[in-house]
Amino acid sequence: MTITLSITDDVAHLDLGNDENRFSPDFLDHADAILDEVVASDAHALVTTASGKFYSNGLDLDWLMAHGDQTTTYVGRVQALLARMLTLPMPTAAAVTGHAFGAGAMLAMAHDYRVMRADRGYFCFPEVDIHIPFTPGMAALIQAKLSPRAAVASMTTGRRFGGDDAAAIGIVDAAAAEGAVVGSATALLTAIGAKDRGTLGAIKTTMFGAAVTALTV
Repeated sequence: MTITLSITDDVAHLDLGNDENRFSPDFLDHADAILDEVVASDAHALVTTASGKFYSNGLDLDWLMAHGDQTTTYVGRVQALLARMLTLPMPTAAAVTGHAFGAGAMLAMAHDYRVMRADRGYFCFPEVDIHIPFTPGMAALIQAKLSPRAAVASMTTGRRFGGDDAAAIGIVDAAAAEGAVVGSATALLTAIGAKDRGTLGAIKTTMFGAAVTALTV
């Protein structure tokens, strides 16, 4: 598991890795450290992506099964990452080049914008089919970003959305060809330009106050 960061033309590009990119404790540690670097940099925006088959497969269920006594702490750490991304004081976009499942899809949802590969990969909240109800915080995050129609279609069915279907219902902002996903996500942010971090962070914290409270309670 290796998360890497590069900055080009004032846009930070964070690559989650080339495996399933599940949220192990080490992954969470590394993600927080990388986001610290992003915030400390001169970058005006952040794009996250991945270089393998998955954007992220979400919770590390194997680790959870082996450390059941730490479930509450672990879920709290995952939700803290989601809340941090939701309120990051710069424009953000998820370039979803592979599968995004469960909490991995929630991480993409916590960005300001999402661009997904059109021809391959699924965006899915499988919780209803794997018998894991959404926490109040996770439900609040998704519902803060999606229309009621899209929330019901994605949260209660376990449906796997391809890029075009996800764009049509509003789960992602756009679908793009294989080699254009990162570029399209970057273009969305460069069109916005630099924003004052204090102001933007305050606006996001107010906009998503209910979701942040539910994620961090």
